[in-house]
Amino acid sequence: MSQPPGPANPYGDPQQPHDGGQPYGYPQNPPQQPGPYGQQPPYGYPQQGIPAQPGYQQPGPYGPPQGGYQQGGYPPAPGALPGMPPLAGWGLRVGAVLLDYLMFFLVPSGLSMAGYVQIIIKAVQQANDCVDAGIPTSSCPNPDVSGGSVTLLLFGGALSLAALLFLCYREGTTGQTPGKRIAGIRLLREQDGSTLGFGLAFGRRLLHFLDSLACYLGWLWPLWDAKKQTFADKIVHTVVIKDQS
Repeated sequence: MSQPPGPANPYGDPQQPHDGGQPYGYPQNPPQQPGPYGQQPPYGYPQQGIPAQPGYQQPGPYGPPQGGYQQGGYPPAPGALPGMPPLAGWGLRVGAVLLDYLMFFLVPSGLSMAGYVQIIIKAVQQANDCVDAGIPTSSCPNPDVSGGSVTLLLFGGALSLAALLFLCYREGTTGQTPGKRIAGIRLLREQDGSTLGFGLAFGRRLLHFLDSLACYLGWLWPLWDAKKQTFADKIVHTVVIKDQS
């Protein structure tokens, strides 16, 4: 006796493929999307993205990013902004200043000093001549300043000014003078870690005269300051960090 046919399979015959070639009754594979860097994800699995790193910024042309500090995984210093690299110590800053002086101001200072020494020698000789001649010191004429002394003074001053402008330009555009580069430190804005620009870097140099007041207290201030800033740094809101590039 023939058996009555059973109920129809609502999913169709699993052995008969439909138009797309996939048998009915089997789960459909999701469409494949190319993975990151052109790689294909595993067959039948959803696309998995790569989580972005919060706070990360691409470094600028000279190492630090123009809009923020470069993340280095270091704990922030007391009072420092999040993401700020380690602050440069007082010894590194002094070493950078000494290197810049030796490279750019030693020769101009020597020329200017030679001019001053010649003028002083002339003055002492003039005073001795007045004493030998019985002329009171108050009536002794001023010594003649030679053209060589004036040339040395002017040339030394011009070289010092050129060196100062060059260092301000380098410090304002890259955050580093040659001395800072050798010492591995960099000068940046405190708020966002960007470079200063020439104008602010030049103004900071002029404000260093405040650091020289009261027995050079401002130059020693980074030894105990939380942000290791001099008085000039606090006025223009700059910090000196260890270079991470």
